[in-house]
Amino acid sequence: MTSLLAPRRRTLPAALAAALLAAVVLLVPAAPASAHDELVATDPTADAVLEALPSQITLTFSAEVLTDPGATVIEVTDATGASLTNGAPEPSGTEVTQALAGPASGAVTVKWRVVSSDGHPIDGSFAFTVPEAAPTPTSSPSTTSSAAASPSASASAPAAPVETAAPSPAPAEEASNASPLPWILLAVALVIVAGVLVYVFASRGRRNTAGGGTTGR
Repeated sequence: MTSLLAPRRRTLPAALAAALLAAVVLLVPAAPASAHDELVATDPTADAVLEALPSQITLTFSAEVLTDPGATVIEVTDATGASLTNGAPEPSGTEVTQALAGPASGAVTVKWRVVSSDGHPIDGSFAFTVPEAAPTPTSSPSTTSSAAASPSASASAPAAPVETAAPSPAPAEEASNASPLPWILLAVALVIVAGVLVYVFASRGRRNTAGGGTTGR
């Protein structure tokens, strides 16, 4: 009886050691997979609602990312699919910065891909929102505002010079500028009348003289 139990006691530690070795072999390949770096923060944060498009976005990872050319790729697009990136991404330590530019409005999508410190590429995406741009005002308000602004513009503008009528010529000037023919005719008429009067008076004097002489005889 004792001889049968002894071999079993010797094989039990060996079986436990084999099982432990198998477990280690199975767990070792999974360890590197779980050691990949990961995105831990973004600025702006995912699902944030901003007043305007930021000048840049920043991604922070759990470890330093590789800075080899082409290892880091970031795509930022607006709701229409237009690109908003301005230049290449700039990795530095655990952070990656991407400059932005453009008149974006609505949903903005960020897609990223980096190579982690263990040499494996990782990627992901997130989004934030920029308010829709205000609609362009119609022509009617513009016309109204222009009309409202015109009184002030008229008040500030210097008054246009008023043309004054030339002064009417004085009577003397009018007489000097008038034709001399009427005056000539008037002078001739006066001379004729004076001549007639002289003739009449002269004729009466002769008659009176002649009558006196006849009576004396």
